[in-house]
Amino acid sequence: MLRRILAQHRRQKASSSELPRQQAAQPISLSLSSNLQENLDTIKTLLGNSHDLLTRSFFIGNTHHSCAVVCIDGLANSDMVHEQILANIQLMISTAEKTVPDDPEEILSLLFEEVLSVIEIKKESDFQSMLDCVLSGDTALLIDGTNQVIVIDSKGWATRAVEEPAAEGLVRGPRDGFTESIRDNTVRIRRRVKDYHLRFDGSIVGERSKTDLVVAYIDNIVDKELLDEVKRRLATIDIDEVEESGFIEQWIEDDFLSPFPQIHSTERPDKVAAALFQGRIAILVDGTPVVLILPVTFGLLLHSPEDYYERWIVGTLARLLRYIASFLAVFSPSFYIALVTFHPGLIPSDLAFSIAATRDGVPFPAFLEAILMVTTMELLQEAGLRLPKPLGQTVGIVGGLVIGDAAVSAGIVSPVMVIVVALTAIASFAIPSYQLAMAFRMIRFFAMFAAAVFGVYGVILSFIVIMIHLSNLTSIGYPYLSPFAPQMPRDWKDLVLRAPITFLRKRPKSLHTQDETRMRTGDPS
Repeated sequence: MLRRILAQHRRQKASSSELPRQQAAQPISLSLSSNLQENLDTIKTLLGNSHDLLTRSFFIGNTHHSCAVVCIDGLANSDMVHEQILANIQLMISTAEKTVPDDPEEILSLLFEEVLSVIEIKKESDFQSMLDCVLSGDTALLIDGTNQVIVIDSKGWATRAVEEPAAEGLVRGPRDGFTESIRDNTVRIRRRVKDYHLRFDGSIVGERSKTDLVVAYIDNIVDKELLDEVKRRLATIDIDEVEESGFIEQWIEDDFLSPFPQIHSTERPDKVAAALFQGRIAILVDGTPVVLILPVTFGLLLHSPEDYYERWIVGTLARLLRYIASFLAVFSPSFYIALVTFHPGLIPSDLAFSIAATRDGVPFPAFLEAILMVTTMELLQEAGLRLPKPLGQTVGIVGGLVIGDAAVSAGIVSPVMVIVVALTAIASFAIPSYQLAMAFRMIRFFAMFAAAVFGVYGVILSFIVIMIHLSNLTSIGYPYLSPFAPQMPRDWKDLVLRAPITFLRKRPKSLHTQDETRMRTGDPS
């Protein structure tokens, strides 16, 4: 009886807590009035008479017809509002000998069709749509006597300069990166993909934030089933705010329990353009320079744009080093724990005696020693990321040297353990994808625990468990380990090996593209 009462109380509490949210999420049901002052008062009331709300009422020419412009300070381009809207209306009507009609509807049509020389302009009769446009940086032109408004594209907020992404630096390649403006980002893609089949499908996400979202793809290449599935998942998003593309990534990914990233994120326009040409889809979100690429495979996360800018031998060597670095970043500490604790006989005699001599006096077993040093390394990495750049580099280098040397001098850890941790850190830094490197950092602890319990057998068991998980993992329904599993030998030419450009005649088979051929003439030489 008591349990039923408590359960009923919790349900009532939950329903009462959701009521304000449901009421707040309801759209504005007001309709535009034909009275100009009433519309202005409604706008001011809904926006709380905000300080950045700008309104300007005036008469058209020398007539008695009044109108007003409404915009948000800082979001709208003030020069455009003054020169191409306010001044243009007055000058063109007064100097072009145009007769201003008496009907407000005809005045609106005159301004829309002949006076306003702006490319992107539209009529709106819905109050909610008009207000959403104003809050996005557009300017609304209201005329007394009509319940329609003219919405003029006047977006002009300040943006930062184009810079090379700090986390995706290259020796050879373009130096530009995405910015926080979604329109600037679509322009950077257009500069590289001059194909009239390129599509930018826009939508709005977030009940309150109303964030602009764009799905980019090449219409005659992308798999239509993939496109439909992506749009279906995006349509299910029901959240108040979308502050960054990470919200979208976490909402539409296949397995939220997996540590591995199932959607690739990048700030490089050249990487996005290359993905579109392969048949993938890009998702751009306003307010962030991070663009999502999907579907993704494990091999793609280990690729770098520089692999294609350099000759194939250099690109292949770099990829081989990254695969080796991936293995070392996960299993180096676990192999040290297993060999020192359970299998010292597998170590060559001279090396075993050297390790034993360095561990003389160390009060901790190899597992606790490794946990201590790996955790310290993780703390140094996080501290280096959160501090300003000059201080972050100092903390990362000096902190590592000082702590490592002090720990060895105090006899807390052995010098060999410091070398193993340093090798692990260097291997982690060689991973091109930060999200994949974070996944390796997490499963590294799993491999260490397995090695501490079962030795080398535990390391092998952890490797098998990881591979089983990767084999079952998908990205928007596409196999994560493709073309390893399922096997697609045709795609192996651009996996670990980066074959010469003339041999890469087909797009990835795993993407099921409409047009598989990317090179129609010429023979490999």
